[in-house]
Amino acid sequence: MPDPAERAAELRRLLDHHNHRYFVLDSPEISDAEWDAMLAELKAIEAADPSLVTPDSPTQRVGSAPSERFTQHEHLVPMLSLDNAFDEAELRAFDERVRKVADGEVAYVGEPKFDGLSISLTYVDGALTVAATRGDGSTGEVVTSNVRTIKSIPLRLRTAVAGVIEVRGEILMLRSEFERINRDRASEGLPEFANPRNAAAGTIRQLDSRVTASRNLRFWAWGVGGGDPGFGTQSEMYAWLREAVFPVSPDVQLVTGADAAVAFVQEWDGKRAGLPYNIDGLVLKVDDRALQASLGSTARGPRWAIAYKFAAEEVHTLLNEIWWSMGRTGVATPVAELEPVKVAGVTIVRATLHNTDEMRRKDVREGDTVVVRRAGDVIPEVVGFVPSKDHEKLRKPEPPRHCPVCETALVRKEAEAALRCPNRLCPAQVAQRMIHFVSRGAMDIDGLGEKLVLRLLDLGYLTDLASIYRLSEHREALVELDRMGEQSVSNLLAAIEGSKGRPLHRFIYGLGIRQVGEATAYELAQHFRAFAGLRQATYEELVAIPDIGPTTAAGIVEFFQDEENSRLIDELFAAGVEPPEIEKAAGDGKFAGATIVFTGKLERMAREDAEAMVREGGGTPAGSVSRATTLVVAGPGAGSKLGKAEQLGVEVISEDEFFERFGL
Repeated sequence: MPDPAERAAELRRLLDHHNHRYFVLDSPEISDAEWDAMLAELKAIEAADPSLVTPDSPTQRVGSAPSERFTQHEHLVPMLSLDNAFDEAELRAFDERVRKVADGEVAYVGEPKFDGLSISLTYVDGALTVAATRGDGSTGEVVTSNVRTIKSIPLRLRTAVAGVIEVRGEILMLRSEFERINRDRASEGLPEFANPRNAAAGTIRQLDSRVTASRNLRFWAWGVGGGDPGFGTQSEMYAWLREAVFPVSPDVQLVTGADAAVAFVQEWDGKRAGLPYNIDGLVLKVDDRALQASLGSTARGPRWAIAYKFAAEEVHTLLNEIWWSMGRTGVATPVAELEPVKVAGVTIVRATLHNTDEMRRKDVREGDTVVVRRAGDVIPEVVGFVPSKDHEKLRKPEPPRHCPVCETALVRKEAEAALRCPNRLCPAQVAQRMIHFVSRGAMDIDGLGEKLVLRLLDLGYLTDLASIYRLSEHREALVELDRMGEQSVSNLLAAIEGSKGRPLHRFIYGLGIRQVGEATAYELAQHFRAFAGLRQATYEELVAIPDIGPTTAAGIVEFFQDEENSRLIDELFAAGVEPPEIEKAAGDGKFAGATIVFTGKLERMAREDAEAMVREGGGTPAGSVSRATTLVVAGPGAGSKLGKAEQLGVEVISEDEFFERFGL
């Protein structure tokens, strides 16, 4: 039996570590269920011996400290966490505690517990002024510029509100958008997000709000913090939120008594698989606000609300085969072919093993009974094998030496987990590059989806990217294909023709240069303004651009030096593809041509707003200092960027001097 004090100390250390991984780095190492189990164990130890409770115990605080990359914002009212219930008995025990104070049956507002990122929106006289993450519950990170890109969040309230009011809610990502982003990241050789929650958190905490704008985030309001005008019930609060034009879950339901609350939970446990977004449980809140006040709160969370957490669904099935898929950048990925099995309402027949190192770590083999789950209820993954006496008799899978499609010898670069096929003419890579090129974020050719691309490749009507613009030569043959016809072909050819003038950044992104995602493509387009400049850029020119690192710069140079890539680009231009040059940036031009870095704490405005102002004025806000930097604006707490500016001889001014110089 471990010493309680030692075990409590170890649990505090582990929970703090995983808090940091989850809330700050957006890179969890364990599941929510494992974290909840450790927290429950720590709470039990502290309840048995209150002398073991420390001020910094995870039971006494929420989340983790905000990232130092962002300006900090103190919430008017702390954003508390919720206690959890994991079964019917714990839910009924919560109701019993509430009824003792209420002296009778209680009405609850029940709603889905969205698996996203909690956010606080501060409105002053009806206008959105600050958006901040939960952070440690008292202080969050200012992400106003990013949040402004979410169309479901009103920039001004529809109902008149004088003074300050904080609206709280959840930012989340639909499963379909999550899958699209991960497909793009996989094709670029980038690590995939673990689940939609982490994708949403990573998106909201981008230093470049253009990345946020390119991803379709959603927002659901669930409460009011500071500035509460005095709602009588939770239901009245939600009615006001709807009136103020905030999206509120259509599944909010008023339930009275423990039996109705249990029935609500049971109903939703079966519904969650069919939702377009992830929920990890349900929330029950006392409807009567006066009763909420009587119940009060602990240091960690309110006594008038509870989160019922759904169990993570894992199933066992037979692993029949391990095979290797090929992406557009030539990455070979191990895939487990499974005996069909239903997980969280979806039939799974295959699941990713991520890469060679991960496959070996899990030690799964053909013939094993394996544990399968849908990561974040979306991506099927093999967790591990079920121990058996036959496991050691099964053959360990070996990664292929040659590409399974074109038989070219695979290579693995130093410090990379990925196996790659170096043959750019590999049919699998050609197909994936074409699917990427026509996708929504790139050339956006409506009607030319993945299935049709593969079909036309098989028929020989498509051979490379340029052949897309020669499909009109096969019009008669296309009309004769199943499910096509005159109108469909006319629409397809019109969409292809219309794509020739897509914006420069979308054309750059569509080319599929390694490490060049949508945000980087936009940055390159804004810097060079014409494709010719990018095509001729040297490594030194590229690495001097803010946020373009050595690896990305080298990859861009390598791409344009490749003879096959040059031939392909020339053919695209010959076919009429002509991304327009970018004119001088819009705005009043105060910052035209300037590259400005903000460091330290700004007193007069949030850093994101200052950067947006520079961008709108024709300048470039940068996240790092280089010889290309025009000016560094330094506030209290400025660190390494200030030192780098002094080392390079870059001019440094204060925030007040910045406002005075530019007449702000």
